[in-house]
Amino acid sequence: MSLLLRRGTAAAVALAAALSLAACGNDGSSDPAAKEDGGKKKDVATGGKDFGDAAAKTAAMGTDAKPGQFPRTLTHALGTTELKAAPKRVVVLDVGELDNVVSLGVKPVGYAPAEGDDGIPAYLKKDAGDPKSVGTINNLNLEAIANLEPDLILGSQLRAADKYDELSKIAPTVFSIRPGFTWKENYLLNAAALDRTADAKSKLAAYETKAKQLGTDIGPNKPTISMVRYLPGKIRLYAKASFIGTILEDAGLPRPKNQQINDLAAEISPEKIDQADADWIFTGVYGDPKATKRDTAQANPLWKNLKAVKAGQAKDVPDETWYLGLGVMAANSVLDDLRADLVKK
Repeated sequence: MSLLLRRGTAAAVALAAALSLAACGNDGSSDPAAKEDGGKKKDVATGGKDFGDAAAKTAAMGTDAKPGQFPRTLTHALGTTELKAAPKRVVVLDVGELDNVVSLGVKPVGYAPAEGDDGIPAYLKKDAGDPKSVGTINNLNLEAIANLEPDLILGSQLRAADKYDELSKIAPTVFSIRPGFTWKENYLLNAAALDRTADAKSKLAAYETKAKQLGTDIGPNKPTISMVRYLPGKIRLYAKASFIGTILEDAGLPRPKNQQINDLAAEISPEKIDQADADWIFTGVYGDPKATKRDTAQANPLWKNLKAVKAGQAKDVPDETWYLGLGVMAANSVLDDLRADLVKK
């Protein structure tokens, strides 16, 4: 039997098993996350019982294997996974994992972008290679994943707990708990699976140094920073337990009191846009701006009277790095943007 035929047969068997499991798990519930995975998604979502300690729990995951040692066993959010050899065909199920592997010199064979996204984020295109689409983060295409014959799948409990069993029938699968404020811990977990821990630690240390230097260069009189993001049906003021929240904290940049909370974000209505007030306001937009309440909020006289707006210190920032990046490459890009605006020339 040829190698190609053997691979095709293996992929078909894995897919058949995965689809069988998927069919058994789908009970048509209006709340599949709670029913199909025992609430594993809900538990780690914002407001869930395991949200607050997700970073600490992820930090305890990984492997005891020495550099270069395979097989190795990874402990992760949904159990343990054995990797018999160094992965060469990696599928990533969110932009955080994409950022992580690309930063470590790995070109994934498959990638699941966010809903409505066009594909590879612009800041990663140069180094990401040409990964094939495997659906979206909330609608994974198991057949497409199996056809890529991966030897490692990287994702998270929050995004795909209900698909973990199916995915692990296709290839060894390693899940973090959730994306977002846990991005550093997720990075080290992904690096452990790829046997690139030393490289990841070096890149994180360089990022930490860069963030601290930014705070030093801004000086002692640091401006308050407000993070506003417009999404369909909601406006969020991003808080401490978010990707951007960790970056601002690392740089020592102060936040308005209503954003100094241990949560992802506080939600406000367009009529309360004055709650976004700060010395600087950085705004992101998820998806089509017309589908959000941005225009309504910014047409409000309260917006126009905000300190940052009147000072010309309210500006749009790239959503794909400031809010969706979720990895060290995006974090470094955010630091560059902050330096351009906040460090006196």
